[in-house]
Amino acid sequence: MNRRYRAALLAAALLAAPATAQTVEKHANTPAGLILQSVTVKPGATTLYLSGQLAAPLDPAKKVPPAQLTIADFGDTKTQTISVLNKIKAILKEHGYAMSDVIKLTVFVAGDPKLGGKMDFAGMNDGFKQFFGTADNPGTVARSTVQVAALAGPAFLVEIEATAAK
Repeated sequence: MNRRYRAALLAAALLAAPATAQTVEKHANTPAGLILQSVTVKPGATTLYLSGQLAAPLDPAKKVPPAQLTIADFGDTKTQTISVLNKIKAILKEHGYAMSDVIKLTVFVAGDPKLGGKMDFAGMNDGFKQFFGTADNPGTVARSTVQVAALAGPAFLVEIEATAAK
């Protein structure tokens, strides 16, 4: 067998090899904290990017035009964070991923009128802690959280983008 042919076969075998736990390396902060310092995604991993997700209404059966929904229809920042992370969890599952495969979140938090227009960072973290650093998912993720002037509608307080890899 000539050298080029063997090299091509080896390259094809390596590309077809399934990703292992070693293809994603999570780097903790020192000292360890709520989020990771960074994540390395090595060759062989498959990455899934989720568009920003918004909360679902607390009562999906409520017959109100979407433009008339208020913050009360979606809940406070913590409630919306939980709703969004549940949506992300469901989308991940549809694609064969789990919350433990999430490596990066970008969280956009609008100011809460009840807090004088400031974001409820503590409420967002309280919702986040129900999905990361738990018995079901002891790991955490790299994360950025920013306050924004507004989201897609005045009733939304939280939007989250997710990246998963395995």
